[in-house]
Amino acid sequence: MRRADLPDVIALDATVTGLHKSDYWQRVYRRYGVGGQGLRHFLVAVAGRRVVGFVIGEVRDWEFGSPPCGWVFAIDVDPGWRQAGVGTRLLTAVRERFVRVGVHVMRTMLSRDNTLILAFFRSQGLTAGRLIPLEVEIGPEA
Repeated sequence: MRRADLPDVIALDATVTGLHKSDYWQRVYRRYGVGGQGLRHFLVAVAGRRVVGFVIGEVRDWEFGSPPCGWVFAIDVDPGWRQAGVGTRLLTAVRERFVRVGVHVMRTMLSRDNTLILAFFRSQGLTAGRLIPLEVEIGPEA
């Protein structure tokens, strides 16, 4: 990931989510793009001079009593480039980086109604893990 790739990442995310989150992506870049060596990874797939996919992950340790594991918290591929192996290559690349630092488990979370990404992760060998996410509404609308 280079600074010059950030506008493409922001545009790709907006295309997929319908939300323009420039401030968010600036923060993510500062955390993962600039300092993202070793345990933090922000990788992009480029076709020509345009970003067509990205993945972001990091190694976390001892959260919830878990030994070090790799967390993938964002992956996206331009809709026109899906089914071309871009997502698989991105996930493989971040997985290899996790393995290089001794990680043996890779995790992610997703919305239960996101069937597209669920199908992708299942095709990559990810299954339900041993952790159960719990949540409660705490805001004024609760």
